[in-house]
Amino acid sequence: MTAVVLAAGMALAAPAGAAPQDGATTSQVAVHPEAVTASQQQAVLGYWTPERIAALTQPSSSNRPKSGPDGAPWTGADTLSRTVGRLFFTNHGEDESCTATVVNSANHSTIVTAGHCVNGPDLLGDNDEWLSNEMFVPGYHDGLAPYGKFVARAGVADATWLLNDEQNALKYDAYDQAFLVLNTNATGKRVQDAVGAAQRIGFDRPGNASVYEFGYPREASGDPTRAGLPEYTGARLAHCVGQTREYPGTKDHPEPRGEWGTPCVMGGGSSGGPRVADFDPSSGIGTVVGDNTQGPYLDSSGQVCAPGTTSCTRHLVGPQFTSAITKPLYKAAERA
Repeated sequence: MTAVVLAAGMALAAPAGAAPQDGATTSQVAVHPEAVTASQQQAVLGYWTPERIAALTQPSSSNRPKSGPDGAPWTGADTLSRTVGRLFFTNHGEDESCTATVVNSANHSTIVTAGHCVNGPDLLGDNDEWLSNEMFVPGYHDGLAPYGKFVARAGVADATWLLNDEQNALKYDAYDQAFLVLNTNATGKRVQDAVGAAQRIGFDRPGNASVYEFGYPREASGDPTRAGLPEYTGARLAHCVGQTREYPGTKDHPEPRGEWGTPCVMGGGSSGGPRVADFDPSSGIGTVVGDNTQGPYLDSSGQVCAPGTTSCTRHLVGPQFTSAITKPLYKAAERA
């Protein structure tokens, strides 16, 4: 059952004066219980066998290592890699993975990701459901879980996102963001305590900024020379860094305001990864201001273009976090 709640049972509206993004209204929070009992948690842990996880890791290739601001393995501060992890789940019967981030929270058990990594319809835009077998592995690399495995206890998304029909980007894409509240790991530690760090979260920050984006992509979209490298198979953490652009959509398929991102070749699997502003590479800490959700191609003027044409560059974009939409979700999650 899904409840629309504020703490204990009331609809949650945006703060007075908060301005929603174009195409978006104020927030109502939907909280969905997931693996609550011990037996439910064990069922999820048992489901994710090494073989199932390996099946979500693409084959390696003989391509030579290649790095750039539009995509590279993360070899910086360990603090960053502890707070970002791989998120495994089952979507309408298919096993998939995304990326999620530990954010500072009152319950020390909250991660942020994309809405479509927590709830979504089938490929036809029908049969909306909360995704199952949600399990987060912070610091994941090469099949290892150095800080343990954390099964989701509750999913938190905007009620509008639950109506997404995969047909109306202008109406729904601003809501492609969600939080998960996690159970403790096998040693009884909450995720923020287990990894010893958390990223800050920010609302209503300017979208036009220099940012870092992180993810566990299973492909290098638009660059076959990087296909099969460990950071593009799902095995290791990748990142991009650069100046953002806002994705406007097209005349036939417009987007809401607030879809920002930087040039980046991280493909499927990087959804839900953080867009981080004010990032300090030496400390590994910054402010999560948005999440990765889609990969449009934009030209030098910021307009949509066809891949392979002059000055056409793939960007990894997603909604900028706001007080109107994101903050109520975050508050509901960190109090759970």
